[in-house]
Amino acid sequence: MAVKEIVKEGNAVLSKICSEVTSFDSSLSDLLTDLKDTLKVSGGIGLAAPQIGVLKRVVVIDLNGETYELVNPIITNKSGEQRELEGCLSCPGEFGITKRPMSVTVRAKNPFGKEVIHTSKELLARAFCHEIDHLDGILFKKHVIHMLTEEELSKLESAE
Repeated sequence: MAVKEIVKEGNAVLSKICSEVTSFDSSLSDLLTDLKDTLKVSGGIGLAAPQIGVLKRVVVIDLNGETYELVNPIITNKSGEQRELEGCLSCPGEFGITKRPMSVTVRAKNPFGKEVIHTSKELLARAFCHEIDHLDGILFKKHVIHMLTEEELSKLESAE
């Protein structure tokens, strides 16, 4: 469909709780296409509907060539802990070490309304947590234990 502008931190839409999807129709299909198109050009691995200004419980994650389209996702189980670098397309240039579960199980609907369950760990678990947080108006900074300084960021960039 279209590449949408990503909503940036400070926009009130990012602090709102999204409504559940009740119709698995062409408008949902269009939203998912917009999310995938926008994600593809963004350089990120996940995008939630509120990040393109739509207050619906829909997320798309694309990691290692696999795309996850989650409608009305909820985390049903968490275990372990990981502390890793995280950023957000809505907070460009800002990165921090977050504390997240090592493993999560997510229950959601697919684009056709069929229930799906995904159990993941490490980066995919972080992505699920990060994007589902967006649906509840929460940015990654809530889970940050250390925001990277300009000096730390430049060291990371020069190491790449």
